[in-house]
Amino acid sequence: MKLVSWNVNGIRACVNKGFLTYFNEMDADIFCIQETKCQDGQIDLELEGYHQYWNYAVKKGYSGTAVFTKNKPLSVKYGLGNENEEPEGRILTLEFETFYLVNVYTPNSQRDLARLSFRLAWEDKIRDYLIELDQTKPVILCGDLNVAHHEIDLKNPKPNKGNSGFTDEERGKMTHLLESGFIDSFRYLHPDKEGSYTWWSYMNKVRERNIGWRIDYFILSNRLKDVLKDSQIHSHILGSDHCPVVLELQS
Repeated sequence: MKLVSWNVNGIRACVNKGFLTYFNEMDADIFCIQETKCQDGQIDLELEGYHQYWNYAVKKGYSGTAVFTKNKPLSVKYGLGNENEEPEGRILTLEFETFYLVNVYTPNSQRDLARLSFRLAWEDKIRDYLIELDQTKPVILCGDLNVAHHEIDLKNPKPNKGNSGFTDEERGKMTHLLESGFIDSFRYLHPDKEGSYTWWSYMNKVRERNIGWRIDYFILSNRLKDVLKDSQIHSHILGSDHCPVVLELQS
């Protein structure tokens, strides 16, 4: 089974930059995107053979997630709790026969950390939610989690220490999540691999010089590690300031 996750930073713009070519080439069983930046009716993606599920943000041109899957899920949930809604469109949960898929676009703490407290509260809610799901069946969490967990996960850790995405608090929440029964699929398979990033600033030649951050993940329930086949970063794929990440599980 092949899964892809990609923060497209605006699906309408990304479609004009080769999204469909990559989508068709990958032929994934499940393809998740974040930061769709569109509303219902603003784009009509013809993805033959796929069921589409979109969670739009109330605010126009902001946030949003979507999942495209070959197999129809047993159920679909938008947001957390019983409301089945989430105003920023950041969470989509699809239940399949043997696992839950949770597609997430984690809030950014912002440059001045103005949203850090909101972000940390979000992390606690997500962790509790994943633990609850995991009690029923294994969980696959994917998306832009907006944190570089360890120093190896960004090019310049020292000058970025304390900055949004690399605060002790955000990194600690990731540690807490993993200690609660989950693995970071990429680091599980490649614990010491350097220079593996998924996001680069649009500043001049930053991506060319690979000055990046690894902030896009596939996080798995511990018991899925036995069927973990591969976890890849497709840094050669352009079209967004993020690149796709790919998970392969044994069927």
